[in-house]
Amino acid sequence: MKNMALSELVLVRPKAFPHPEATARASGADDVLHRTKVVDSVTDAVADCGYVAATTSRPRDQNFRALDLHDAAARIFEMGARGPAAVLFGAERTGLTNEELALAHLLIRIPANPEYPSLNLAMAVQLLAYELFGAAGSPASARPLSEPTVPPATGEDMERFYLHLAQVMEEIDFRDRTQAGTALMTRIRRLFQRCEMDQNEVNILRGILTSVQSKRRPAGPR
Repeated sequence: MKNMALSELVLVRPKAFPHPEATARASGADDVLHRTKVVDSVTDAVADCGYVAATTSRPRDQNFRALDLHDAAARIFEMGARGPAAVLFGAERTGLTNEELALAHLLIRIPANPEYPSLNLAMAVQLLAYELFGAAGSPASARPLSEPTVPPATGEDMERFYLHLAQVMEEIDFRDRTQAGTALMTRIRRLFQRCEMDQNEVNILRGILTSVQSKRRPAGPR
């Protein structure tokens, strides 16, 4: 991270941290470790982030947006100019669950030999950190952003929106009609994550939901 000018590390339930071996292996980059934030869940890790990109080597369905490493790094850098952006890596052995991937706006694929595509965590982090470093110094990074200056909705904003939406769906009896009966909210999450909404847009949608709720409430005595 320090080689590539990155300094903010968040760890989710590490087995042991801080740890003397980690400090020794940091080889002068222990200041990054000292600033590291430890949290209990991936949701907590990205709660203040307006843009999240997640790494995966497994095939996913078409409802996820995916870019290769180089293009993803340019997009992360561009969105990072508007508000906090994060790159999400899974555990070395298990990677990221579908529930954790649902928090992302973008999936990152690292091109590799299809007969042996697996990279260990350190390799994946270094490759992406290198591409982010290149994106930060490229001529394209200085171009004006076409998006509005309103900050993107954070992970916490989006979780409140999804809870509000689920509540209204329950109130109007809009339920998952699929055979499994479990996919609807997942598909809805992927839909809105692809939209990359800003805070104003989330507020508009929540205002609509609140209006729906108020119309359904019985009028009190006059």
